[in-house]
Amino acid sequence: MKTLYFFLISSFLISSSSYALFNSNENKFLLESEKRKIKVYENVVPSVVNITNLAKVPVGGIFSRSVEEMQTGMGTGFVWDGQGHIVTNYHVVADKRSKYYVSFYNHKDKIEATLVGHAEKLDIAVLKVKFLPPGITPINPGTSNNLKVGQMAIAIGNPFELDYSMSVGIISALGRKIKGVGGVDIHGMIQTDASINPGNSGGPLLNSQGKLIGMNTLIYSRSGSSSGLGFSVPVDSITRSVPDIIKYGKMITPALGVFLLEDHLIRYFKQYYKDLDNGVMIKGIRKGSGADEAGLVGIRQTKAGEVFMGDLIMSIDGNSVKNMNDIYHVLKKKKIGDRVKVKVKKYDGKIKIIKVRLEPL
Repeated sequence: MKTLYFFLISSFLISSSSYALFNSNENKFLLESEKRKIKVYENVVPSVVNITNLAKVPVGGIFSRSVEEMQTGMGTGFVWDGQGHIVTNYHVVADKRSKYYVSFYNHKDKIEATLVGHAEKLDIAVLKVKFLPPGITPINPGTSNNLKVGQMAIAIGNPFELDYSMSVGIISALGRKIKGVGGVDIHGMIQTDASINPGNSGGPLLNSQGKLIGMNTLIYSRSGSSSGLGFSVPVDSITRSVPDIIKYGKMITPALGVFLLEDHLIRYFKQYYKDLDNGVMIKGIRKGSGADEAGLVGIRQTKAGEVFMGDLIMSIDGNSVKNMNDIYHVLKKKKIGDRVKVKVKKYDGKIKIIKVRLEPL
């Protein structure tokens, strides 16, 4: 009996030590790069959420009055702060009929969220939940102004409703200009070959330290699946706009206080004023604005019917502008109350540099 007891104890100790030895050696076979990716995933995944859109949709035919609540969209987002703000793409939550529900990592229950606001031209939106479940942490923002082509890029999201998937690639290019949902180009977009698929929209793009460097927004693909061409809104655009969205429900964009000549009128006036290719024509001035104070003038017509061209804006703070899109992207980097140097060509052909105070758009 003693011999059997000794044998069982010995076997248990040997198997326990073998299990411990196996466990302790298990990570020795992982490369340092693998360990880093695992650490990034484990640290960041509690900040990533799944967003589901539900709306009441008619069912049963054209004459039926029956409706059912059905899923109308889904995407990814990330926790911005401890107050329950969630950042995602505007196009993920653009359907105003929908209710928005947020699922958190390792938590089964979905929490209803409200839409705080958005910056449509940057494809950024903010949702808010009443509370954050235990263990959920805000994401750690980095910066996008020092990124390098070739550095690691990590995407976490919910592609094809496969929750909390990670894909790894590199930054393929920087400074891409991509047409956004607001009809205005989004400048400075990050191009990555990390796999981004439907459902990844609104999810974080991370560097090798797990810091947020962008928000995955769209892909270029004929099939609708990843083809190695994914694009992310740079984090610097997010950190500039999200505080305004939380406070005001929208991004407060600085403006000159001018009304610009519309595209269809530009085509008409080019017959008589060739310089329209070299700048943006002021159509009118808002009274009391910075432009009004600075003496800028728009298109005017005499009682006799003679038309005088307005000032042609050629550059702002040294940045050439040729359309409203250019002006928007120069001014969005400024603050309300800043004074900018506006280079204009007057109707008589004289070039002037005029300082203009910026006001809310």
